[in-house]
Amino acid sequence: MAKKGNRIQVILECTEQKGSGVAGMSRHITTKNKKNTPERIELKKYNPYLRKMTLHKEIK
Repeated sequence: MAKKGNRIQVILECTEQKGSGVAGMSRHITTKNKKNTPERIELKKYNPYLRKMTLHKEIK
């Protein structure tokens, strides 16, 4: 049975790793309430490839 509501799963992708030339891509999955936050979210998450906290943006 499917859940009803406004929460959807979103994928967050690291912004700093694209230009750094390091292999791999740091991605995290989280949920957001699409009614309260219709715009794309940005969160600071840990990037294991760069070994530091970096800015992750929502991708479509």
